Amino acid sequence: MEQNITCINCPMGCRMTVKLSPDGNVLSVSGNTCPRGEKYAVQECTLPVRMITAVIPAVGSPVPLSVKTSRPVPKAMIRQVMDILGNVQITLPVSAGQVIVPDILQTGSDIIATRDLP
Repeated sequence: MEQNITCINCPMGCRMTVKLSPDGNVLSVSGNTCPRGEKYAVQECTLPVRMITAVIPAVGSPVPLSVKTSRPVPKAMIRQVMDILGNVQITLPVSAGQVIVPDILQTGSDIIATRDLP
């Protein structure tokens, strides 16, 4: 089986072809111009991950708090993470970098504040 993907690691946007075995293992990657492209292709075809950004309500503030994951989480878990964030409310004050939800869904990624809210 072959899968065609476009690398997003740099502005080159290499169009790569990934050959997969019947059990889903990567056999080869072609079309990349650097090693980062090959690493991205293997990751994207075996266990794709994404950074998540969102906003959550801050009690006592008309402005919601913007948050993000501290590291990428599996793409298949995005909906579950967003469901949890939909039920989170934070009280002020909050500092940028403060952990809002530690180790969300045992992914090793924390939900952290991206701004100060006094």
